[in-house]
Order: sequence, then structure tokens, then C-alpha cells
Amino acid sequence: MNTLLLKALKGENTERPPVWLMRQAGRYLPEYQALRKKHTLWQLFHEPDLAFQVTHQPLDILGVDAAILFSDILVIAEAFGLKLQFPEGRGPLIEPCVTSSDNLTLGSVEETLSYVTKTITLLKPTLNVPLIGFCGGPFTVASYMIGDMKKTHAWMARDPESFHALLAKITQASILYLKMQEQAGVDAIQIFDSWAGTLPHEQFLDFSVKYLQEMIAALSVPVIVFCRGSSHLASDLVQLKPAAISFDWQRPLHEIRKEVPFSIAVQGNLDPEILKMSPEIVEKETLALLDSMRGDKGFIANLGHGVLPGTPVENVKLFVSTITRSL
Repeated sequence: MNTLLLKALKGENTERPPVWLMRQAGRYLPEYQALRKKHTLWQLFHEPDLAFQVTHQPLDILGVDAAILFSDILVIAEAFGLKLQFPEGRGPLIEPCVTSSDNLTLGSVEETLSYVTKTITLLKPTLNVPLIGFCGGPFTVASYMIGDMKKTHAWMARDPESFHALLAKITQASILYLKMQEQAGVDAIQIFDSWAGTLPHEQFLDFSVKYLQEMIAALSVPVIVFCRGSSHLASDLVQLKPAAISFDWQRPLHEIRKEVPFSIAVQGNLDPEILKMSPEIVEKETLALLDSMRGDKGFIANLGHGVLPGTPVENVKLFVSTITRSL
């Protein structure tokens, strides 16, 4: 098996850097678009045979060094008896919106999300690269459960104790969910607390870091942490002692590395917009990233966020191939 990612997560990779991409399966791929013409997004997430196909697509098309389970950070809401929908032309919708932590009851994570276990079970015998499982960070999941960020901030200000109770329940569910993924065979976990980076610093520590720490401590496989806007949060995220931190593109990764000990891998951090530019720019910027991180045994090449819709497939292939042919 290709173990470059696992070596990098241990800070022990002496070969070329591993490369994979957030949202490496998705709308920019014609093969994915073909499936979407036949199936709803809800079906792609909930039917293991379909999730299997979508997870495999970037492996076959791009030649990346890791697979990431095709799912959504919000499926955990179903374990609370909430309804998850993906209306065409808009973002995900959770109903009913959560207005109190008191009436939110956790059911059986293993039963409700058994389709995720089935997808992992289908995938594992077919992969020659590590499989990354994932979930959302509690703050980010809570924001979607509540309905929007304005309502989330209002709740935090009005009743922080109740908001902490909500985060605690989501954390409990998320740990059970990630342990379920571990048992099914994922090789690593990425926690996407995408919206936590928008919080003021004290609130970030109180409403995000606290719960991420609890999740990381509960898991056995390597954990990668990602927050949007993470480049200015390096010193705080280091305190979590994850296996790796995934950074955005707001600061050069080699500069961020000065704040991250070599015991923690760094992942990123090409601006996704660059992949929409000319092939010459894609190659130039990719080589610049590689050169700046040369010799770093814990460097994982990725984007600073997910692949954007409308990104030319050939440019994504060029990004990956520039890394896979590097020395």
C-alpha cells in the first residue's frame, strides 16, 4: 500500500510529499456530474454503492495518495433524529432548527449512520492508499443545526451555558461516530471545524478548541484538524497536539511551520483559486510550494480549502502530477 500519507503524519516521510485534496471528489469532475444527473446528493451520501463510486473517482482520475470518505459533516444530525436535506441550488438544510439543547436527544449513532460503516467496509479491500474518515467540528455542526451564523452568535451571547451544553452533546455524538469509523477501518481522521476560525480569539478557545481537544484525545488513529482561517491560529491549534494541522493560504506554509513543531505534520496550503488559472501558473505555484517545504518530513501537499466548482480537471491533474513526479 502507498503509505506516504501515514509516514508524513508521523513526521517520518523521506520520499516525495503525499498529496490529496479537500473536496477531491465533487462537482468539478465530469464523472461526478454524470452520477448527479441520475441521483440526488442525498442518495450519493446515503447509498453505500454510490458513495463508494464517488470516493474512488479521484483515485482513478487524479492519482492522489489518499482517499477521503465521500459523506457530509452534517450526517451526524440524523443521530439526533433531525432531518437532513440537500435542496438543489442551495446549501444543506437541517430540520427542525435546534433552538434548545434540552430537547435534543441522541439516538444510536451506529444504527442511524450504519450506511457510513457499509461504505467504509466496501472501500477498504479495494484501496491501495490510506482512507481518511471525517466529521465536522462541534461549533460548525451546531451552527448548521441552529440555522445560520447570526442565530448562532445570538445564542452564544444570550445563554453561553446552554450553548456549551449543545456543543457537549454534539461532541459526544461525534466521538461515537469517529470511533465507529475507526472500527470500520479508516486510517486517519480529519475534523472540519470550518467556521470556528471566524470566532474572536477567546470564543475560539472556549467554543471550539475545548471540544476539539476532547475529540482528539478519544481517538486512536492520526487526526488532522482543519479550520477555515487557520493560518493565524497556528499556536492555538498546536496545543491540541493533533497528528497534523491543515492550513489555509493566507500565510506561506514555510512561515507557519516555524510555529508548528516537527512532531506535528502540516498540510496545505495552495490557494484553490490558483487551480482556476493558467497551467503555467498552476505549475509555477505548485513548484514554489514544494521548494519552500523541501526536506520537511511532515509535509502533506493539499489546498488551503476545497477544490472549487468550475476548476478545470486538467489543472487539478497538473497540481497532483507536479507533486507526484517531484523528488
